[in-house]
Amino acid sequence: MGEYHWKTGVTKVEPNRVALRGYPLDALIGKISFGQGVYLALKGELPPQNVGRMMEAMLVSSLDHGATPPSTLVARTVASCGSALNAAVAAGILTISRHHGGAIEDCMRALLEADEKRKSGLSVEEAAASLVEAYAAEKKRIAGYGHRIHTKDPRTVRLLGLAEDLGIAGNFVALARAISGAIEQRSGKSLPLNVDGAIATLLCELEFAPEIANAFFMMARIPGLVAHIQEETTRERPMRVIDPRDHEYDGPPERIP
Repeated sequence: MGEYHWKTGVTKVEPNRVALRGYPLDALIGKISFGQGVYLALKGELPPQNVGRMMEAMLVSSLDHGATPPSTLVARTVASCGSALNAAVAAGILTISRHHGGAIEDCMRALLEADEKRKSGLSVEEAAASLVEAYAAEKKRIAGYGHRIHTKDPRTVRLLGLAEDLGIAGNFVALARAISGAIEQRSGKSLPLNVDGAIATLLCELEFAPEIANAFFMMARIPGLVAHIQEETTRERPMRVIDPRDHEYDGPPERIP
């Protein structure tokens, strides 16, 4: 072994063999979903079927957020300049940061803080109210609540409903809902849990570390970014002015899967 020898427990590659966390990739192909594979890569073990379905649902929920979020606008702008696909995708991903996509991590940390209060002996409702009061005293906003368009985020409703059906909803789902109620009771404003908050809640239920929370937003957004980049390069003129306020949808009408 050389002076700079190091080890990895993620992937093993040998002639005619590639294994992820000990599982040969060729044996996983056609057997597990992408969501299950993400869980395996990050956690080191294959998830139970219900957790695998929840992972898949979370990733689908953030496939695309529209034509005007910063990551999409930046990706389309870079593509409009004639840059390669990888550069445009990278530019969009690099836009995901504290104020765009960062709500998942911040919401996870707030939920974990509330859960510590619950563990100290408070009820779910008391823990939620205590967290809301603490954030208000510091003039801090609890991430993951409220939306500039949706008054009842349909993605949140579906994700939390599915979590209930799959037996995954627990203390964190209860806390997330109680925090929304505590916010409304204190401020008089209805700020329901948005999709970022829903993903944060479920990541807490699945015991993921907050430090990798925003990776879920990044992984999910790449297909949507590629779609916008492809549309930009095949449909629009190069180097155009992209006005986020002046656009319209002309794709297929609403359809049910």
